[in-house]
Amino acid sequence: MSKLAKIPVIIKEGVEVFLENNSIKVNGPKGTLTFVIPSGVKVESIDEKLQISLVDKKNDKIDAMLGLTRAIIANMVTGVNTGFEKKLELSGVGYRASLTGNELTLSLGFSHPVKVVAPKGITFTVAENIITVSGVDKDLVGNTASRIRGIRPPEPYKGKGIKYQNEKIRRKAGKAAKALGVTK
Repeated sequence: MSKLAKIPVIIKEGVEVFLENNSIKVNGPKGTLTFVIPSGVKVESIDEKLQISLVDKKNDKIDAMLGLTRAIIANMVTGVNTGFEKKLELSGVGYRASLTGNELTLSLGFSHPVKVVAPKGITFTVAENIITVSGVDKDLVGNTASRIRGIRPPEPYKGKGIKYQNEKIRRKAGKAAKALGVTK
């Protein structure tokens, strides 16, 4: 059995969990999330805690799903209670972001502005050169932030582009500096 799956998921105050057949529904102050439990995995509620276990202990193939199922359920409980967010930073001359409704408009040095529409459950906020992607679903928040970063990833020579807020960009020396033997 997975070490992670042995740890029970604590249901926080203000969060309701409903187990029906092979699915779980989590309600909280920020929203509602549902997840279909894989066959062979059993989830049961015991004293404000969720315990994940195997239906058939001899099936080794489904054993890998225990830790994943527990992590997804724990992220659902955290998401509907506090939510998740990722911050992206724009760096480059003339790089700007503006917000109109649920549509993010990025000026990134292309011949045209790039528009990104927020998926359902995601909100964007823009303050100076920082874009904040927030929502209740951790997977959706991460994928949306990754998609935005992929529009203009940071380049290694000057560091221009869209990067995560605390991301370290490995910088390269240019051709002239490399030829002279100068390193940073």
